[in-house]
Amino acid sequence: MTSAKKFVVGISTTVLLAGLLTGCGGNSTASNGGGNSKQILKMTLLAEPQALDTSIANAAVSFDILNQINEGLYRLGKNGEPIPALAASMPVITDGGKTYTIKLRDNLKWSDDSPLTAKDFEYAWKRTLDPKTKADYAFMVAWLKGGDAYMNGKGSVDQVQVKAIDDKTLTFTLENPIPFMTSQLSFPVFFPEKQAFVEKYGDKYAADADKTLSDGPFTLSKWDHEQSLTLVKNDKYWDKANVKLNEVDVQIAADNNTLANLYQSNAIDVARITRDQVDQWKAKPDYLVEPQLYITYVEMNESVPALKNDKIRQALALSIDRSNLVDIVFHDGSQSPTGFVPSGTKDGNNKEFRADAGDVLPKYDPVQAKTLLAEGLKEAGLTSFPTLKFTGDDTEDAKKALEFIQGQWKQNLGIDVTVESIPHKLRIEHGQKHEFDLLLFNWGADYNDPMTFLDCHESTSSFNESQFKDPEYDQLIEKAKAEPDGAKRAQYLVDAEKMLVKEMPVAPVNFRAYSYLVKPNVKNILFFPYGSEWDLKNASVE
Repeated sequence: MTSAKKFVVGISTTVLLAGLLTGCGGNSTASNGGGNSKQILKMTLLAEPQALDTSIANAAVSFDILNQINEGLYRLGKNGEPIPALAASMPVITDGGKTYTIKLRDNLKWSDDSPLTAKDFEYAWKRTLDPKTKADYAFMVAWLKGGDAYMNGKGSVDQVQVKAIDDKTLTFTLENPIPFMTSQLSFPVFFPEKQAFVEKYGDKYAADADKTLSDGPFTLSKWDHEQSLTLVKNDKYWDKANVKLNEVDVQIAADNNTLANLYQSNAIDVARITRDQVDQWKAKPDYLVEPQLYITYVEMNESVPALKNDKIRQALALSIDRSNLVDIVFHDGSQSPTGFVPSGTKDGNNKEFRADAGDVLPKYDPVQAKTLLAEGLKEAGLTSFPTLKFTGDDTEDAKKALEFIQGQWKQNLGIDVTVESIPHKLRIEHGQKHEFDLLLFNWGADYNDPMTFLDCHESTSSFNESQFKDPEYDQLIEKAKAEPDGAKRAQYLVDAEKMLVKEMPVAPVNFRAYSYLVKPNVKNILFFPYGSEWDLKNASVE
């Protein structure tokens, strides 16, 4: 994509989520898609939400649900632009782009009918930064002045520059100007939280439907873990008049055949498809393809002795035929990667990053890969490559990707790895705890800027699961964060990506797109190529 574009599907919609390797398909008569006056939308998630606490959620399945049952100061509009949500208007920005003052709407309510105030934002952001919360996405809130120090235990909460001036006025100051900050306030980590409600449930907060509190278009009325979720219209929502759906029934299902059967029988209104299903449906009106700001790569844990060596990691990367992988395993519009930052990502200077950086990822070269492996093993003092475990999600596409890459390494390098497919939530935990050798990992953009793909490889990042550490790389990222000149900042990021290519802590395998089947009677779901994948606020079923 060439911009931070959001799409409205006029004839149909999709509601499967980003951040997972999976697919689904089916056969239907679109006009029989379950339309009824009850305004009930039927959809699926590909995995159990890892968390519905806006401070600690860290996966797309969670963000997509949170974006329906909660809301921040702004939402993204149909063209990707920030529009006022709980905020009454756009922010007043002063101090060279660092200080924001935002007025809230009148008479905002939580779903329990209690007042929602600016203090709920101040509390939520400071709770996220609190080291005791252990929030993976605290690094975003740490953009606040004083935030990084507090997050890292080197400062106090009183030094964090966010303040509720009164019930309807919030002000905050950033450490450095961030051109996309207003848009970023639509991301779940910047949503409000009611202190009394959070403290009432403690570590059980948001763990079940009755322990969630909503301020968005819907509330969570039922959560049958690992099975289904039910969302219902929030009668306390400030804009309830424009919410058409009364209920959203969400089944958790990852198996392609199951999803195909559900779609064919009109049990669901949307299905994501891959491979032969794409060929079957691509000429039909049900079919829709959407490029994503999203990358899949193999993480290589550098605490494993064999994976400490740059040449060994490069060999593993160069021995994967990425073009065949995206065609054989996905076949859904995904593209072979040309770097670590997907096509369509803006550079923060009104250009596309890939135009700045060019194609930097080395081509598939099994001969060179074999040479690099031999040299790397010698440098590492190893006589052979050890048998390592290669872990990924237990979805159908993830399993096929694991098997494809396993076969490539055997064929091109003569090495054996053991494949392990585990539930999505467990795979996330393994990554966070660095309990893996090789991990098939998915990363979708949280905002349209290269930084979202590059700062996760900083040595201090909570998402640096490969444990890659290079002071020069960290310095480039920190320079980019502090640089006000757009062109200079973009060049720092180009140089950082080149360093990743050289050291190859992870091996990119695709730039992802999604192919969907959608029912023509479902209207006005917004699609996002980054952040939350979709927005149901204005959706309806005819």
